[in-house]
Amino acid sequence: MREHPIDLSTRMIDSGIADTPPNRIDEQLSELAPGVAIVESFSHSVAVDTGDGLVVFDTSVVNKGEAVVGALRQWRTDPFDTIVYTHGHLDHVGGSGAFAADATRRGHKSPRVASHVGVLPRFDRYRQTSGYNRVINLRQFGGAATDLANMSDRPFLPTSVLAPDLTYHDHHTLTIGNLTFEMRHCLGETDDHTWTWIPEHRMITAGDQFIWMFPNCGNPQKVQRYPLEWAASLREMAAMEPELFVPSHGLPIAGVDRINTCLITVAETLEALVDDVVDAMNSGAVLDAILHDVHVSDEALSLPYLKPMYDEPEFVIRNIWRLYGGWWDGNPARLKPAADAAVGAEVADLVGGIDVLVERARSLSTEGDHRLACQLIEFACKAEPESRLVHEARIDVYDARRLVETSLMAKGIFKGAASDSTAAITGEVPASEFVISLGHD
Repeated sequence: MREHPIDLSTRMIDSGIADTPPNRIDEQLSELAPGVAIVESFSHSVAVDTGDGLVVFDTSVVNKGEAVVGALRQWRTDPFDTIVYTHGHLDHVGGSGAFAADATRRGHKSPRVASHVGVLPRFDRYRQTSGYNRVINLRQFGGAATDLANMSDRPFLPTSVLAPDLTYHDHHTLTIGNLTFEMRHCLGETDDHTWTWIPEHRMITAGDQFIWMFPNCGNPQKVQRYPLEWAASLREMAAMEPELFVPSHGLPIAGVDRINTCLITVAETLEALVDDVVDAMNSGAVLDAILHDVHVSDEALSLPYLKPMYDEPEFVIRNIWRLYGGWWDGNPARLKPAADAAVGAEVADLVGGIDVLVERARSLSTEGDHRLACQLIEFACKAEPESRLVHEARIDVYDARRLVETSLMAKGIFKGAASDSTAAITGEVPASEFVISLGHD
């Protein structure tokens, strides 16, 4: 436990406009209110003392579970009565095995695990696509192909993760000790999300429906997200008039007005983005035009809880298009396109060889036209995928682009491209080939 608990006047966010709050990942515990504690981790773990056991929201990642349990045990030694998964992402469920192990060591009953019913099919999907999920998460968080090789025999969903044994569909109320836990399902970042209202504390545990960054509603490597339903959940939470709001990333927020400001502003931003995209779709615009014509204001993106540091509006626009319009982007040539290798070879032949493409890509990158530079270097790479000249340029082009991007999603994918070219030069197997060798299972 921290030597000094959180000072609500300095550590909790007490303004709708402030610097980006720190997201400490040190597995240290702080008490937010009597009987309410948070362990700050890759994803926070929030514990509530009911007087008849502890209720814990989320368990962090698998390799942090023991540290999270250790921090909680310095605070309370009561049995863990219930673990609530806010959703099934691994940074929220991965450490659950450590809670069961603690119960065994202490002679306690293993904690019950509660979640929305959708967590179970999510776990099934993770098992089915274990190799693919290892690849995309390594890419997203900046891993290298050699890292993937080292974990090729590990399941993406660790076998230690506890399966939910209490599930619900729309809402479910638990009464434990002297406290009430009103679990509510919502769509947003996932289709299996739970936020919980604890009336005795006038408190909401929100999971990832609020992350102190632009909503993760467009992740280019993940399944469908739901922006309007996400906004609706934020409005529903605000309507409860909570006095304590605890997300799974970033700092808690104290005070009804401050919480309302944050939640309604994010809701309005998502709603406006959906309206603008759908209006453009209704007018007949194709995805390419919408991507370059629809924007979130710089004023909104400057807010500490809307900065595009993880996801970004451009990716959310693609997700909205997919949700309402399907996967085809409106360009007839891309409905049933030629293979990338064939297009690259044809372009290289038309311009006079890959040397011309490489030189132009480098020039455009230097000038700051990173979008076009990347497209040209990809033509060259597809035309001659074993060319050292191409891969050296490709590394430089994507390194330069990564430096000007803000979102982790973009930075990770562009770093992955540079890493694959490094692997091609050194003879390592690139991450993209591991997907094939693992068979997506």
